[in-house]
Amino acid sequence: MNTTEMEGKWNKIKGNAKQQYGIAVDDDSTYSEGTMDKLIGQIQESTGKAKEAIKKEIASW
Repeated sequence: MNTTEMEGKWNKIKGNAKQQYGIAVDDDSTYSEGTMDKLIGQIQESTGKAKEAIKKEIASW
Protein backbone atom coordinates (compact mmCIF):
# COMPACT_ATOMS: atom_id res chain seq x y z
CA MET A 1 0.00 0.00 0.00
CA ASN A 2 1.44 3.34 -1.01
CA THR A 3 0.87 6.77 0.51
CA THR A 4 -1.65 7.78 -2.16
CA GLU A 5 -3.92 4.90 -1.19
CA MET A 6 -3.63 5.77 2.50
CA GLU A 7 -4.44 9.41 1.79
CA GLY A 8 -7.42 8.28 -0.26
CA LYS A 9 -8.74 6.24 2.65
CA TRP A 10 -8.31 9.11 5.05
CA ASN A 11 -10.01 11.59 2.71
CA LYS A 12 -13.03 9.33 2.28
CA ILE A 13 -13.41 8.89 6.05
CA LYS A 14 -12.89 12.58 6.69
CA GLY A 15 -15.33 13.48 3.91
CA ASN A 16 -18.01 11.23 5.34
CA ALA A 17 -17.58 12.75 8.80
CA LYS A 18 -17.83 16.27 7.37
CA GLN A 19 -20.97 15.38 5.45
CA GLN A 20 -22.64 13.95 8.54
CA TYR A 21 -21.68 16.99 10.58
CA GLY A 22 -23.01 19.28 7.85
CA ILE A 23 -26.33 17.47 7.92
CA ALA A 24 -26.52 17.55 11.73
CA VAL A 25 -25.93 21.30 12.01
CA ASP A 26 -27.59 22.19 8.68
CA ASP A 27 -24.37 23.65 7.22
CA ASP A 28 -24.24 23.38 3.43
CA SER A 29 -20.63 24.55 3.26
CA THR A 30 -19.38 21.75 5.52
CA TYR A 31 -21.46 19.18 3.63
CA SER A 32 -19.92 20.36 0.33
CA GLU A 33 -16.41 20.14 1.75
CA GLY A 34 -17.13 16.57 2.81
CA THR A 35 -18.36 15.67 -0.66
CA MET A 36 -15.15 17.03 -2.17
CA ASP A 37 -13.00 15.12 0.34
CA LYS A 38 -14.78 11.89 -0.54
CA LEU A 39 -14.33 12.50 -4.26
CA ILE A 40 -10.60 13.16 -3.83
CA GLY A 41 -10.29 10.03 -1.72
CA GLN A 42 -12.02 7.93 -4.36
CA ILE A 43 -9.71 9.18 -7.07
CA GLN A 44 -6.61 8.56 -4.97
CA GLU A 45 -7.83 5.16 -4.00
CA SER A 46 -8.75 4.04 -7.50
CA THR A 47 -5.10 4.20 -8.48
CA GLY A 48 -4.18 1.48 -5.99
CA LYS A 49 -5.16 -1.99 -4.87
CA ALA A 50 -7.00 -1.02 -1.67
CA LYS A 51 -10.18 0.11 -3.43
CA GLU A 52 -12.22 -3.02 -2.69
CA ALA A 53 -11.16 -3.11 0.96
CA ILE A 54 -12.35 0.45 1.48
CA LYS A 55 -15.66 -0.25 -0.27
CA LYS A 56 -16.26 -3.09 2.20
CA GLU A 57 -15.33 -0.89 5.15
CA ILE A 58 -17.61 1.95 4.07
CA ALA A 59 -20.46 -0.49 3.41
CA SER A 60 -20.11 -1.82 6.95
CA TRP A 61 -20.80 1.60 8.48
